[in-house]
Amino acid sequence: MTGQSLRIVRLANFVAPASGGLRTALRELGRGFKAAGHEPVLIVPGERHTDHDTEQGRVITLPGPLLPGTGGYRVLTDKRRVAALLEELAPDRLEVSDRTTLRWTGRWARRARVPAVMVSHETADGVLRTWGLPEHLSRRAADALNTRTAHVYSRVVCTTEFAEREFVRIGARNVVRAPLGVDLTERHPALRDAGLRTRHARGDEALLVMCSRLSVEKRPGTALDALDALIRRGRRAVLVVAGDGPLRARLEQRARDHGLPVTFLGHVSDRAALGALQASADIALAPGPAETFGLAALEAMACGTPVVASASSALPEVIGSAGATAADRGEAFADAVELLLDRGEHARREAARARAECFGWGTAVEAFLAAHDAEVLRPAGVRRTVQEGVA
Repeated sequence: MTGQSLRIVRLANFVAPASGGLRTALRELGRGFKAAGHEPVLIVPGERHTDHDTEQGRVITLPGPLLPGTGGYRVLTDKRRVAALLEELAPDRLEVSDRTTLRWTGRWARRARVPAVMVSHETADGVLRTWGLPEHLSRRAADALNTRTAHVYSRVVCTTEFAEREFVRIGARNVVRAPLGVDLTERHPALRDAGLRTRHARGDEALLVMCSRLSVEKRPGTALDALDALIRRGRRAVLVVAGDGPLRARLEQRARDHGLPVTFLGHVSDRAALGALQASADIALAPGPAETFGLAALEAMACGTPVVASASSALPEVIGSAGATAADRGEAFADAVELLLDRGEHARREAARARAECFGWGTAVEAFLAAHDAEVLRPAGVRRTVQEGVA
């Protein structure tokens, strides 16, 4: 560990203005690094070059092309420009949140003798399977990718034991565990809004919510399958979807064709409004099978709303007994929803909040700094970030 203030330069691709979990994690970790006495610098792709000092530290956008069919994702493709910026910034540490198009930065860091970590936000084989690749081929491709990744970075950071497994499988010895977190002040059960709930559901209807990017790897169609199954069983339920993505038009058409009571809100940029929605729901659905943590699900639990999650993801590890897990089929998700609804409302909401309280951002910040061999220089600042939501 070093007791000096460090410039921690962070690189991330696949961050869109309407993206959720990754953007939240980058923001909260940046706030925490800054509050702990370090100098975080975030580099992400954007429409044009910008450079601003923010509550999460310095944020630089470099022009990056849009990826077709991804609903707004951009990537940093100009290696020379990125490398020149890294040379100019002279980082003490490098943190990369993309093991594919940015893996070359691991080699840059080795040449520059800068300790570098790669953060695994999704399992490679899980994503490849959601894209339709057979299991044996996705595993082989993931193992090859992860072997190269583990070789070029000083450390690989995994947020759960689930995420760590694919690196353990290849014998990687430089893997460390660091959980993500939730703002327990910004997200809390008191956000529950009876008026908001009434706008979306009648008193005898279960209000289900899904906060997710509407893309193939998130499997949002499973939520519609679950709603359809519940209604066929005679359970009165409605679904509200907060999120956008390339599958939105197809999902909206499907809901119309089958007469499903689904409201699509698109991307909800107002975090207070999103928290009120999460708190006002009866159940949150998290069908993504490749999730390695699941920040939206954890935020819902902090609001007192239990979660039904894919049993194929890391979320069973995160939600524990406070929620329910299901196979990646609508009928199985419907079973899990009914299981939770049959519990007393007070008990299920208390259990969800209590579980979320195990995951504060202060713990996450300290774990990520430990992965960088960096000390928390101002611990009181980190605690203030978590408890009061300020940096």
